[in-house]
Amino acid sequence: MSDVKIAREFGLVENVPTYMSVSNYMSKKELTPILENLITLSSLPLKEIENSFAIDSSGFSTSRFGRWFDYKYGRERKYKIWLKAHINAGTKTNIITSVKITEGQENDSPQLSELVRKTAENFNLKEQSGDKAYSSKENLEVITEFNATPYIPFKKNVTGRARGSGVWKKMYHYFMYKHEEFLEHYHKRSNVETTFHMIKTKFSGAIKSKRETAQINELLLKILCHNICVVIQEINELGVKAEFVVERKE
Repeated sequence: MSDVKIAREFGLVENVPTYMSVSNYMSKKELTPILENLITLSSLPLKEIENSFAIDSSGFSTSRFGRWFDYKYGRERKYKIWLKAHINAGTKTNIITSVKITEGQENDSPQLSELVRKTAENFNLKEQSGDKAYSSKENLEVITEFNATPYIPFKKNVTGRARGSGVWKKMYHYFMYKHEEFLEHYHKRSNVETTFHMIKTKFSGAIKSKRETAQINELLLKILCHNICVVIQEINELGVKAEFVVERKE
């Protein structure tokens, strides 16, 4: 409330809403797509800088609990519910270009297609890295649709059999016979872990909202604030212009 009052003194807002007004807006589902769009817009000033991206996910704890009945011991138990943020981030500046929020138990691999496609709408993809959780023929095919090179390591139990996927065979041989060169590109992936560390250090890894929709919106706001911080940093370090403009495609 102190921050809102300061904003009123500077003329940034006309009225000082109560804390319940903020809480009520956080619980609105229609706010979610707006925040997702703002995250995309906040990444646009760095579209000429970023062409290498890394995908990953991380959990954020909530105050909600789920319950299940333990038949072996004949009693009810409860477990803490947490949310998972799936992001695609630039490896040079740690800007987040696309995001998807799911329940904590959701698998990582199926999220790649949506995140890569959203990033490709505004950025020129040249490299896309991810850990073994994203290793599949479908994911490699999606990445190469945008003329980008997928740097995703292969699991021990797979072979280079293409079965209709040329990129799978090509990247498998690259991974096996030029392993060191492959790893030079793949290790850029560690930057996405840095991105999550930046978010949790500045804005906490715990979500304080009580309702599910409000929790999703709160997590999206953490990511949006992270992007704003990154843009401010690059304005000072690289001299980029903070132009949040979407180019319309004819």
